Amino acid sequence: MTDSAGGPLIMITGGVRSGKSSYAEQLAAENGRPYIYLATARVEDEAMFERVLRHQNRRPDSVKTVEEPLEPHLVLEREGTAGKVILVDCLTLLISNRFLADLDRHGAVREGEDIFADELLLEEAAGRTLDYISLFAAAAAKSEAAVIVVTNEVGMGVVPEYPVGRVYRDLAGRANQLMAQAADQVWFVVCGLPQRFK
Repeated sequence: MTDSAGGPLIMITGGVRSGKSSYAEQLAAENGRPYIYLATARVEDEAMFERVLRHQNRRPDSVKTVEEPLEPHLVLEREGTAGKVILVDCLTLLISNRFLADLDRHGAVREGEDIFADELLLEEAAGRTLDYISLFAAAAAKSEAAVIVVTNEVGMGVVPEYPVGRVYRDLAGRANQLMAQAADQVWFVVCGLPQRFK
């Protein structure tokens, strides 16, 4: 990855465990300087804790980690100066965080891990989430730092059983399209092999 005054914005997508994050970390480390790891994950169970720990153990101690599950554009604005690299991992979790927080704020009912909301509430929450992703993509594109955004192609697997899952799947697909349009480069990783699409 080469330095430039206004970026670049690089998007890396693929399936779960495809090697996306490893490739993103490789790109971020290419210039030999410490980079900022902007984490959007919320650690709410043992499985997520173990996943986060694996990612942390893979990164050098020199990498600065900033956790921001809901408003990472503020981190880009604060930290995004020329010569820096900011790796955002991942967009898909950001979408989930914003979508679920919006549903909670607007009256969705939770029973254990189940979420109940009518179709209108789901559509409105998805719309507001997509509005934020547009804002985030614009912030990433105009950042003076090089920004690498990792995301998932969630629509390539099983169709979710419940309405919330189906709306989320579609929302993630639309959000990925927005990010790809804003990006200077788009990479797809499959079986650990990166392929450039843009």
